[in-house]
Amino acid sequence: MPEAHRAERHRQSRLSPIWIVPLVAVIIGLWLVYDNYAKRGPEITLEMPNAEGIEAGKTLIKTRNVEVGRVTGVRLSDDLTHTVVTARMAEDTDRLLNEGTRFWVVKPRIGREGISGLGTVLSGAYIQLQPGNNELPQYHFEVLEQPPVAPPNAEGIRINLVSEMGSSLNVGDPVTYQGFTVGRVENTEFDPNKREMRHRLFIEAPYDVLVTESTRFWTAAAISLNLDSEGFRANVESLETLVGGGVTFGVPSDIPMGPVASPDTTYRLYSDEESALQGTFNRYLEYVLLIDDTVRGLSRGSPVEYRGVRVGTVVSVPWHFSAPQPDTRQRFAIPVLVRIEPQRLGSNDDAPDIDLDAWRERISRMFDHGLRASLKTGNLLTGAMFVDLNFQEDADEYQRETFDGVTVFPTTAGGFAQIEQQVSNLLEKLNKLEIEPILTGLDQNLQSSQSVLAEVRNTAESLQALLDDPKTGDLLENINASLRELRQTLQGLSPESDAYRELTETLESLDQLIRDLQPIARTLSEQPSALIFDRSGGTDPVPRAPSR
Repeated sequence: MPEAHRAERHRQSRLSPIWIVPLVAVIIGLWLVYDNYAKRGPEITLEMPNAEGIEAGKTLIKTRNVEVGRVTGVRLSDDLTHTVVTARMAEDTDRLLNEGTRFWVVKPRIGREGISGLGTVLSGAYIQLQPGNNELPQYHFEVLEQPPVAPPNAEGIRINLVSEMGSSLNVGDPVTYQGFTVGRVENTEFDPNKREMRHRLFIEAPYDVLVTESTRFWTAAAISLNLDSEGFRANVESLETLVGGGVTFGVPSDIPMGPVASPDTTYRLYSDEESALQGTFNRYLEYVLLIDDTVRGLSRGSPVEYRGVRVGTVVSVPWHFSAPQPDTRQRFAIPVLVRIEPQRLGSNDDAPDIDLDAWRERISRMFDHGLRASLKTGNLLTGAMFVDLNFQEDADEYQRETFDGVTVFPTTAGGFAQIEQQVSNLLEKLNKLEIEPILTGLDQNLQSSQSVLAEVRNTAESLQALLDDPKTGDLLENINASLRELRQTLQGLSPESDAYRELTETLESLDQLIRDLQPIARTLSEQPSALIFDRSGGTDPVPRAPSR
């Protein structure tokens, strides 16, 4: 009995084969859970202004059109100002996630570069990942509103621009060199504390060598018009610049190229090419012009010329208008601040060696020799004026003056003001003339002229009466008849006529007779007594007195 009981217990303790299937299923499930956990990638958090086109469990994360993750959740931020998106990355994607990694949403876009993202019209939007080349890992990112201009490891140079004006540059605007696009604007922002615009530019290789330490950047004008003494000129940039603007750069022709710029170099953004050129002259002397005439037509940036050669620039019109005037001034003058830029007179290679003190002393000596400034009209159509420097022979003696701490450049009237002064001087001289004696003499001359004219009129009337007399007509007929008879008489004395030959022979005989009488006339001239006494070679006899 005990053996039978033990055998029964042994049969009950054996495991039933039916339990093998559940055990295998559990093992497989645990293995699948472990495998899924081991192969899943890191979880990242993305912040974006809104979740347009993003759906949890459907929106993919791609790089080079390869799926590397999927959005797992979409929610609002705690302060309700933006959207927080969580995503699960694929296995072995940790190397793609660092501080240089960028994300943006790919969807249909229409911009300056054309139409992009049309493939997402049917498939839906997805998030594009651009791997960075930084070694520091990062799992929290901000999604860009626009695709980046160039990847972080692209060959080229990134530089910064600073501008104090309100710039129209936007992300993606072209960067051109002589009309050819060589880069793009990557980022733009406004600093409210410094009140300046900051831009990030990327210049792609091989054009990055064009950016040197001497390069100047200015806003590209779609259409630029210029009206000067050389005529009217218009310049039209590319169609892309015409639509969206942009920035261009270059090196002024009168300065050297300089070494190639280093990455992250900061430049100033000028409003136009002329302002960029003026920015190269950074060593100058400041003077104040006290203008007694009108300054209409003179503006900031107007040239300062010496006999047609530009030597400076007008800085401000007017300048410190409320500052006290010098005591030597009897009239209230308008102050104008100008700069004399010696770098314009030579190569900029010598710019660091320019001795401003020596130039200041040289100009001061020129003041003593009559160097003066005046305003002249540079364009009759626009009325634009410029400052002209020249030597005046009759200039007043120079007296050193200062206005608000700046040396005063002596001035003289010019243009219409000078003409007005000359007219005033002429009128003053006319006022000093004694007009009454002159008018009395003119009256007498007029009376005499009237008498002469009356006599001339009487003579003309008498002559007309003489011509109208019939006897005058008969006299003219008699004169005509006499002239006809004389003509007939002269025709009879032609060289072939007998009368002409007889007259010629008579004249020849007369000539021979005159020649024969010449010795007799000479003898009578020398010895008048030859007609009575014989001619002798001795002296004339002297009569003797009677003897007593």
